[in-house]
Amino acid sequence: MKNTYFNLIEQTYYFPQEGFDLRGGYLSFHGVSIKYLIEKYGTPFRLIYLPRIGEQIKKARNLFNRAIKASHYRGKYHYCYCTKCCHFHHVIGEALKHNVNLETSSSFDIDLILKLYAKGELDQGTMVVHNGYKTIDYLSRIMKLIDAGFENCIIILDSTKEMDRLKKIVGNRKIKIGLRMAINEEPQSAYYTSRLGIRPEEMIEFYKNNIKENKNVELKMFHFFVDSGIKDSLYYWGEFQKALKLFIDLKKESPSLDSLNLGGGFPIRNHLGFEYDYEYMIREIVNNIKEACDTDGVHEPDIYTEFGKYTVGESGAIIFEVVEQKQQNDHELWYIINNSLMNTIPDAWSIHEKFILLPINKWNNEYTKINIGGISCDHSDYYNSEDFNQQIMLPKFSNKDKEPLYIGFFHTGAYQDAISGYGGIKHCLIPSPKHVIVDRDESGNFVDYVYRNEQSVDEMLNILGYNE
Repeated sequence: MKNTYFNLIEQTYYFPQEGFDLRGGYLSFHGVSIKYLIEKYGTPFRLIYLPRIGEQIKKARNLFNRAIKASHYRGKYHYCYCTKCCHFHHVIGEALKHNVNLETSSSFDIDLILKLYAKGELDQGTMVVHNGYKTIDYLSRIMKLIDAGFENCIIILDSTKEMDRLKKIVGNRKIKIGLRMAINEEPQSAYYTSRLGIRPEEMIEFYKNNIKENKNVELKMFHFFVDSGIKDSLYYWGEFQKALKLFIDLKKESPSLDSLNLGGGFPIRNHLGFEYDYEYMIREIVNNIKEACDTDGVHEPDIYTEFGKYTVGESGAIIFEVVEQKQQNDHELWYIINNSLMNTIPDAWSIHEKFILLPINKWNNEYTKINIGGISCDHSDYYNSEDFNQQIMLPKFSNKDKEPLYIGFFHTGAYQDAISGYGGIKHCLIPSPKHVIVDRDESGNFVDYVYRNEQSVDEMLNILGYNE
């Protein structure tokens, strides 16, 4: 069957997503010519398109503010970026250009924030929400941040024991805290209740006994987060309503409580048939909070979100070359790429996360179902339709072609570098690919540069102790 990929998509009622287009038979990503980058840098390489970060922030902020205005909601909306999603300076620096607040999850995040402060990229008024397990070291670093003048730090208590550790080091400081509610997990989960957060039935009593009369501690935030994300499902709305009721009960006990944190969970496009009504979900969230607060006669809280994957995910791509095709039986064709999938997109290997997969060239060739394999010796180093419940169709090509087939995994900007251990030792000692940054200058022209080259042999041998 000779057909273009676009027509093939149309036949299955899917259409190319925003950000992809064909120029001269080659795929472009947010207007960036992938062919140009391949010719300039070679493959494999990881791409980050920085302007997409700001676009996502503006979109969410505008939708929340419009919903707040339309419903005459009296609270404000605050956008937080989760540093754990991608710690690179160019990513967090780009997010900070759009006046985001930050969310941390470990002690070293504090050093990162202090570095940004020293560079003049954020000020002491930035809101910093501290999640994660609070070790003494983590809490001590938060105190260091507070002592540096960051007055808007909010320490989210994830367990009742964290309050005991906090009391030991708070001294005479005045600190702001939040309480995280433990949720019931989805029915198919391996356990019933999240290990994160405080049990709902314990929270009011815990507040009365440990916080209410403590002059050094002010309760500011109620934290609620569903790991599977913000979805229009009975499960999500059920947990949302439980959290909303507990927030109102707690608000009646604590006048200082004025913020409701929804955590993260906005999805991103991970396949060509992706559909999600962001405007509807935001409108329903705002309306539900307002109605519940009006019914119980309490003031609407400020709304916080902690968007990580949503912020940076759609800015990323990884480009590979198909170095060999192998017909292993009558119906299984393998395309072998010039790196390891386990190393470069570990979410696909570990939790079967889907990503948008598209050819860069040969769009007018005949298409066929294929499996993609990495060059490591591991059995699990592959990406195919059986694990991801989607057809993986790519152009056929001849080994005699002058130009090889190039493919790209798109919307890989979140978590992949951190999970794979960027710059460290990789499976089978396959190096991390070069890291290319694409931005726009003040005139709107594209600017591209190599942030880090591909790992060298010496870099790996140094880590392993062979060059000592």
